[in-house]
Amino acid sequence: MRFRLPQPRTLERIPTGIPALDTLTSGGIPRGALTEIYGPASSGRTSLLFATLARVTANQEYGALIDTSDAFDPASAAEAGVHLSRVLWIRCGGNAEHALKAADLIVQAGGFGLIVMDLADTPPRTAARISLASWFRLRHAVERTPAALLVLAQTLNAKSCSQLQLELRTEEVRWSGEQFGKLLRGMRVHAESSKHHQAQAAAFEVHR
Repeated sequence: MRFRLPQPRTLERIPTGIPALDTLTSGGIPRGALTEIYGPASSGRTSLLFATLARVTANQEYGALIDTSDAFDPASAAEAGVHLSRVLWIRCGGNAEHALKAADLIVQAGGFGLIVMDLADTPPRTAARISLASWFRLRHAVERTPAALLVLAQTLNAKSCSQLQLELRTEEVRWSGEQFGKLLRGMRVHAESSKHHQAQAAAFEVHR
């Protein structure tokens, strides 16, 4: 009797439209899986979120944004190419538990190409209260759907439950103007993908 090892799933990807990141991630954000994007403030998390949402909504799909800390700026998203009419915006008033319940309901409801749980402005200690069992349940639920579940945060939270982990940090910031009237022109962001003790890195530009 021969025993065959189970073959790893081939996951369809959502391109971010950022060439360096799409190369780093073998095509973008995986569908039917949980992805964590984490890093400090001004590390490019929002730019990556908008780029991915723009791709999904331009493809006639719907996105769901679970906004834990009410930080989403629709005007900036629209400027980045996001079709707001195809985005379900759920505001949670700073309650991470409500955000987790909303994510669970949205994943089970279906009909979305991208589901984002934004914990980026949630204190790490608060985000860490979400149990590994809760992350495992979310991962298991999204595996049965064509949706990509994207979690933004300051640190890793789902850990072994995430298929892709992207750490972002700023390498260079460019300003224009005088000392007391400077405007942010752009930044260079370092992105590192790690999973199963393997890491790869890439860099990309964010323009303002």
